Amino acid sequence: MHTYDVTVTTSASPETVWKLLVDAASWPLWSKVDSLDTTRSVDLDPGGDDGVGAVRAFRTGRVVTGERLTEKVEPRLLAYEDAFISSMRNYQARIELTPTASSGTVIHWYGEYETSWLMGWYMPRYLQKFMQGMAEGLARYAEEDKPVQ
Repeated sequence: MHTYDVTVTTSASPETVWKLLVDAASWPLWSKVDSLDTTRSVDLDPGGDDGVGAVRAFRTGRVVTGERLTEKVEPRLLAYEDAFISSMRNYQARIELTPTASSGTVIHWYGEYETSWLMGWYMPRYLQKFMQGMAEGLARYAEEDKPVQ
């Protein structure tokens, strides 16, 4: 089993960060994914508040990955698992939001997964860096307090 674990602190409130996390349509605005693939997504909330069971399909380059929401505790926990990710098996991730004393948020994003022996050589380093970029992008965008488009 491989893991990644990133923590980023933002001056944005947990509520602001939460709104971005639960709205799959916002992810291309702040993350490393290129687009939300609505044709492969399932049960997305039109109001931007995706619920447990929704499958969110994201395209990055030519690769489309699907993640099923498994747990949601507003505004502090969002968990998901692999719905269809060709390079990984048994993928599970959690995003925990903790308020700071100064009204900001600690974003703790971590996960575990299995992969083939060959991909095990580079996937852990790649995914750690990729997810660090995801958390940092979320933190920066939330600080700008832009409305979701």
